[in-house]
Amino acid sequence: MSALIVTGTDTGIGKTIFSAGLVQALAATYWKPVQSGLEEETDSQIVARLSGRPVLPEGYLLQLPASPHLSAESEGVEIDPDTLDLPDVDGVLVAEGAGGLMVPLNRKALYLDLFARWGAPVILCARTQLGTINHTLLSLKALRGAGCPVVGVVFIGDPEPAVEETICQFGKAAHLGRLPVLGELTSDALAVAFQASIQVDLIKAALAQGEMA
Repeated sequence: MSALIVTGTDTGIGKTIFSAGLVQALAATYWKPVQSGLEEETDSQIVARLSGRPVLPEGYLLQLPASPHLSAESEGVEIDPDTLDLPDVDGVLVAEGAGGLMVPLNRKALYLDLFARWGAPVILCARTQLGTINHTLLSLKALRGAGCPVVGVVFIGDPEPAVEETICQFGKAAHLGRLPVLGELTSDALAVAFQASIQVDLIKAALAQGEMA
């Protein structure tokens, strides 16, 4: 098995849509360790609908749409990161975090701690809106400080070439492409946009290096 981690600079930036496209492009299996919020379609349901690929059960499925530690506490539960090992699957596993890197799982551990323990290559999703330079560079610094291998940055939103270039220059990160906001969000439309916009070959190369390491 080989694995990729998809994380973001913030919540609601489109990393689940990106994850669906990635799972589809790599013929991979998807896993969301912790789902906080059940009022709407879950991330796993979105990925299953858009990718048509296998989706594993969440490690924790929590009702409240909040930070995982708060959602868990509202149900009298404590998330144990030691129970969240990367599942063993045939082929590629795409594991998606919640919110950003510094989101707490419990009162002692952050998502970043979990990613560092896993040691799998990380793709960082960043929106192209105002503030993204600061958020993305801080996220890259945090990932590298924790020893996480970074594949590169995927941008989501309208084109901002100067901003994207600045982030990749200062962050010394590969530009993995920009996924536009799709007017019609269907499996076919996502696949077409992904093929046209995302550097899947660079992602596959990072996976191959990880398998050889």
